[in-house]
Amino acid sequence: MKKQKYKVLGVMSGTSLDGIDCAVVEFYFEQTRWQYKLVFGQTLAYTDQWVKRLRNAINLNDRDLHLLNIDYTSFLADQLNDFIEEHQFTDLDFIASHGHTVLHQPADGLTLQIGNLPLMADLFDIPFVCDFRVQDVALGGQGAPLVPIGDRLLFGEYDYCLNLGGFSNISYEFDKQRIAFDICPVNTLLNHFAQKEGLPFDEDGKLAQQGTVNKNLMVATNNLYFYQESHPKSLGMEQVNTIYLPLIQSFDCANLAILATLTEHIAYQIAQVVDKKGRLLVTGGGAFNSFLIARMQHYLPNIDIVIGDPALTDFKEAIIFAFLGVLRIENINNVLSSVTGAKHDHCAGVVFGG
Repeated sequence: MKKQKYKVLGVMSGTSLDGIDCAVVEFYFEQTRWQYKLVFGQTLAYTDQWVKRLRNAINLNDRDLHLLNIDYTSFLADQLNDFIEEHQFTDLDFIASHGHTVLHQPADGLTLQIGNLPLMADLFDIPFVCDFRVQDVALGGQGAPLVPIGDRLLFGEYDYCLNLGGFSNISYEFDKQRIAFDICPVNTLLNHFAQKEGLPFDEDGKLAQQGTVNKNLMVATNNLYFYQESHPKSLGMEQVNTIYLPLIQSFDCANLAILATLTEHIAYQIAQVVDKKGRLLVTGGGAFNSFLIARMQHYLPNIDIVIGDPALTDFKEAIIFAFLGVLRIENINNVLSSVTGAKHDHCAGVVFGG
């Protein structure tokens, strides 16, 4: 082992476009296992212009997408350098960044996270570890989810780890293997229809509570083919834009009814995955949606649903991407084939600089 202790800046930008999650984390290898301490976390909000550009990225041709990648790489570097300088984090070992996903079509061997260009080597005076997904897709995997290795090694006291972000994804141990996959869209859909009501998101599910579940829409969404597929499987904005939104918009429903139905749909689909006993750790922005959590508890009366503390809930993915960076630097496998479907476990990530 190269080091017993690391201090890392973990960086995550999710599909819900809330902002850039930055987590400064200390990792220690003690008593045969990794321990972590979150030193500081902050979300750097995107400007309206960047939200618009990132949301439109899926529609760009190759040339314009490359130009966006260059712009975003410079923008991300500026944001992170300002963050480091403002908070005087002068003792970081490296930065580990997910980047921002704009293209994810693993069946076609494609995935792209912008902000991972070699240009990063020239923009920081410490190593920059990034581009964790591409190698897995090249090995026949889904390239997602990558968080489960952290669930296993850092949060093993829970039977299930559920993230409610742009999409819901879950991981758990089954037959001595870590299993993980995307369950369904969450904030990518809920935020879309909350914004039609003039709000950035449905705080505490208050809008959904005002609506009535449309039974026909509920049946139609539950019958989508994705839910019949076996894992490994993953979702991206491609499916939201080409499958979910057209289906939802084919029904003559008010936005509040759509939000009520989608909230019920999400809770129901999660319950189809989780067994009827055990401890379930819930993190991600959707963990703050008390109505959604209540509907999950309705379907899972015997599950102990544990909402992570606010810092963990907000920054768990950034913490784990920092940890993926540690494993990469240590040359330890950080992607599990049982999760992604790749040909074998492997150590993913590119190291620029340092």
